[in-house]
Amino acid sequence: MKKQTTVRFPEELADQAEAVARAQGISVNQLIIDSLSTEISRVRSDAEFISRVKHLVKRDKEILDRLAK
Repeated sequence: MKKQTTVRFPEELADQAEAVARAQGISVNQLIIDSLSTEISRVRSDAEFISRVKHLVKRDKEILDRLAK
């Protein structure tokens, strides 16, 4: 299943992305997918990021638990 979203880029970034995608022989859509996949892989191995995520999840759970009472 695929999800569609709209992304607004500064014109210069959009132009650069288009040029990079053309040079790589891929669509801008594929360039964005590849770039996001790379970034997500990077942060998954970042201990500080994981710590922040765990803190946010714990905090959100506490809030939701209070709301459920």
